[in-house]
Amino acid sequence: MPESSTLSTDAAPAAPVADAAGLPEGVRPGSEQLVRLTPAAGAKVVALMAREGQGSFLRLAISGGGCNGLSYKMKFIPAARRGDILVRTAGVPVLVDSKSALYLKGTHLDYSDAMVAGGFKFSNPNAKASCSCGESFSV
Repeated sequence: MPESSTLSTDAAPAAPVADAAGLPEGVRPGSEQLVRLTPAAGAKVVALMAREGQGSFLRLAISGGGCNGLSYKMKFIPAARRGDILVRTAGVPVLVDSKSALYLKGTHLDYSDAMVAGGFKFSNPNAKASCSCGESFSV
């Protein structure tokens, strides 16, 4: 069942020096098997990044909280951190920390601008239950 989330724009510390593959030191390449943005979600994220000017990466994370124990977090950040996984999807560089990757594997992120039930929607194959607000889930 799709879930929704809000987007925040918190800043992060500066990134380490890039390696020969163009990745910051300590950042691993990932694939869309971890997380995939639909074209609609990618276009909205790119537009929001340009408008907000808070960073050139979208961080997707899972944190404890919400009605079902785990909740989705999205924010723009200027730099990657050691241990992050970088997935390039729908024209967006997405960063996921290794702990969140365990819960996000196979997740699709979509976006709808519909008046009712619009916004970002997570489709997570690992979620066994989600709350009615759509911002939290359990595994």
